Amino acid sequence: MIPKITKTSSGEILLDGQELNVRRWTLCPSNQSGVAISARGAFEHLSKSRSLRNIVVGIIGPRDATNEQMISAERTAYLLAELGITLICGGKSGVMQAASKGCHDAGGLLVGILPGSTPDEANEFVGVPLPTGLGEARNMIIAKSARVLVAVGGSYGTLSEVAYGLHFSKPVIGLAGAADVDGVVHMNDPEAAVHAVLEALFFCAAHPDSEEGCKITYSAIQ
Repeated sequence: MIPKITKTSSGEILLDGQELNVRRWTLCPSNQSGVAISARGAFEHLSKSRSLRNIVVGIIGPRDATNEQMISAERTAYLLAELGITLICGGKSGVMQAASKGCHDAGGLLVGILPGSTPDEANEFVGVPLPTGLGEARNMIIAKSARVLVAVGGSYGTLSEVAYGLHFSKPVIGLAGAADVDGVVHMNDPEAAVHAVLEALFFCAAHPDSEEGCKITYSAIQ
């Protein structure tokens, strides 16, 4: 289940009574106690006192996206980026460009993992364009690098990223027509999707030794 989140008088975040090491995103013993706080409240608190650039969330989706998917991707990215979370995506058009714009507008950092060999193919909102020369194989890099994936809509390419994410035991949050496959946790709107992402991040910090825990257990409790 989602760990109990509390904040101590000194400003530390506890998950089920253990202190969260933000840099390593792991837990360590603590004899402190705290008051209950929401997942978003905890991230808002952390973002004001330290860098969360080491927390990477992927936003994946098709190039040929619908208007709903574009709006959902941009809003989701904005809400995550304003908390100081680093975003990663394919760096090109469609859902990728919408997510890049949302992150840019929130003053966040988005890394674009590009299929080609030049950074010039990135959309104008990508903060760090990384050409790979790997073509569609770059999808595996995105899935492996993110702690959590948000799939907005669906396409064959997006489905491969979802599959890689599930294979790597990453939580995958679905939005706006994402693939309906076992292990994907579907949400109705960007706000709910972001809430699920934040809870999933804390869940994985509390279950670092479970190969299947973040993928299956988190999905099962929704």
